Amino acid sequence: MTEIELAQKGIISDNVKRVAAKEGIDPEKIARSIANGTTVILKNRKHNVEPVAVGRHLSTKINANIGTSSDISDINFEIEKASVAIKAGADTIMDLSTGGNLDLTRKKIMEKSNIVIGTVPIYQAASEIAEAKGVIEQMSEDLLFDVIERHLESGVDYLTVHCGVTWHSIETERGSERIQGVVSKGGSLLAKWMIANNRENPLYESFDRLLELTKRYDATLSLGDAFRPGAIEDASDRCQIDELITLGKLHKRALEYGVQSMIEGPGHIPIDHILPNLKMEKTLCDGAPFYVLGPLVTDVAPGYDHITSAIGGALIAAYGADFLCYVTPAEHLNLPEIDDVKTGVIAAKIAAHAGDIVKGVKGAKEWDRKMSIARKKSDWELMQKLAIDPEAVARSREKYPPEDPKSCTMCGKFCAAKILDEKLMI
Repeated sequence: MTEIELAQKGIISDNVKRVAAKEGIDPEKIARSIANGTTVILKNRKHNVEPVAVGRHLSTKINANIGTSSDISDINFEIEKASVAIKAGADTIMDLSTGGNLDLTRKKIMEKSNIVIGTVPIYQAASEIAEAKGVIEQMSEDLLFDVIERHLESGVDYLTVHCGVTWHSIETERGSERIQGVVSKGGSLLAKWMIANNRENPLYESFDRLLELTKRYDATLSLGDAFRPGAIEDASDRCQIDELITLGKLHKRALEYGVQSMIEGPGHIPIDHILPNLKMEKTLCDGAPFYVLGPLVTDVAPGYDHITSAIGGALIAAYGADFLCYVTPAEHLNLPEIDDVKTGVIAAKIAAHAGDIVKGVKGAKEWDRKMSIARKKSDWELMQKLAIDPEAVARSREKYPPEDPKSCTMCGKFCAAKILDEKLMI
C-alpha cells in the first residue's frame, strides 16, 4: 500500500513515525494530512534515504536545483554542488540535467547524496530524442513514459510533470497579452510537441498511466506550472489561473488513486499578489502542498534574484506555502557556480525560517530566542553555532578581529550591550 492508502486506513507507517519525530508533531496528525492530500512524504520506496514531509503543520522545506546543461556538462561539478547544497541545509535536490549522459549523471548524484531527489523527466526525453533525431517533435509517448519509469526505478522520490499544458491552456495563452508566454522549459517542450503533432499532452491525456507508474514506487508527483508568470506584468493572469484549476483537478484524481501530489507555483509576482496566490492555490487545489519558485517580487535585479526570491519566499511561507525552491544569484544569467548554490540555499533557508516563525512551527521562535540571549551576553561562540551560516560568522570575525573578543569592530567599546551592562541597570 502507498502512504495515502495506509493513512486512510489509520495505519501509521514507519516513514510517518520518522518525520513526526523529526518535526516534533503527533504522527496521527501527519497521517490525517496525508490521507486528505494536504501533506506528502517524499520518498521512493526504492530509495534508501531519510523521508521528507512537506505540507500542513510542518516546517517549510527547501529544494536546491542542480544539473548539467547542453553547454556545460561536468558530473563532478554537479556532485560538488549537491554536496554544498546539502551542507548548507537543503532538504531536497532536483537534478535538472539536460546535457551529457543523463542516466549516469543522475546515478552519480544519487550515489553521492544522502537526501531526497527530484527530477524533470521531460528534460531527458527531449535530450535523448534531440540526440537521436534532432527535434522534440519526433518524441513518442512511449519514450516519455519509458524515461519516467527509468527515473522512478532509479529511486527518484518526486517528479515534476507538466500535466497542465493542454490544448485549452495553449489556446488561452495564444489569446492573452502575456509578455513571457510559456515560462518553463518542460512546458515549452511539451507545447511544441503538441502543436507539431496536433495531439493532446500525453501527461494529461494518459494521466492514469502516469499514476499507475508513480504508485508502483510510492513516489510523489510535483504538478508543474508551465504557465507560471515569468514577468511581474503576467502575474495572476488567466493563463496561470486556468492551469492551476487543471492541476487542482489532477491532484484530486491522484489522491483518489492513492498517489501523493503537490502543486508548483509562481514565479514572478508582486508582493500584493502573494497572499491572494496562496489562498487561490489552497482553495482550488483542496489544500495540496504548495511548492513555489521564489516568488520573485521584481524583474529588475538580475545577479541578486536570490534576494528578490527570499523576499517573496518569506512572505508566502508565512502565509502557508510548504516548500520553497531556491533561486541563486545566477538566475536568468548562467549555470550556477558552487558559491551561487550555497548563497541560494542560505537565502531560501532564511526565508523559510522567517515564515516558520509566523506559522508557529515548533522550535522556530526558540531558535531566535537563543540567538538573542547569546547576543545580549556577547557569547560569540554560541552565536556562531546558532547562525544559519556559521562559516560566514567565522570568516567575518577572523577578517576583522576586535580588540575586545567580546565585542565587534562595528561598535567596539561603544557596544550597547556593554554601555548599559546589567549591573548598571536600575
